Amino acid sequence: MKLLKPLLTTSFLIAGCLFFVACNNENSAPAGDGKALATRETQNEQSEVHGSEIKSGEVELNTPLNQGWVANGKGIYEMKCQSCHKLTDERVVGPGWKGVTQRREPHWIMNMITNVDMMLEKDPEAQKLLEQCLVRMPNQNIAKEDARQILEFMRSNDGAK
Repeated sequence: MKLLKPLLTTSFLIAGCLFFVACNNENSAPAGDGKALATRETQNEQSEVHGSEIKSGEVELNTPLNQGWVANGKGIYEMKCQSCHKLTDERVVGPGWKGVTQRREPHWIMNMITNVDMMLEKDPEAQKLLEQCLVRMPNQNIAKEDARQILEFMRSNDGAK
């Protein structure tokens, strides 16, 4: 009887621990057909969007500037870009945007916004920027249409009318 009592106590302790772990494990299999787990995994994973390469001549610049696009581009800049890029020539994490539309072609700017991985792999100018800034620009999952609006905001920042 003396040997049985510690064995039962240990068994209850182990069973209690297993019950606690099973009840608190977020990755445990759900009851039912498994749809809840699949939904939870889908919500946690957000696939990156990479743009297709924009070729020279594909970006049409308008005069006068489209003020709706400028406003939308400014909103996107404030939400996704301003923590790393100033509107002046001051470098924060990334280079400042002042004069960028005079130094770079529109398709280059849009490719850098929509498909930074491709640009850092292929483009010598983008590679030089990475060497200077020492921080790789993250993919912000910006659609081509939104990138065009950011470009319009950049043009406005550079004084285009």
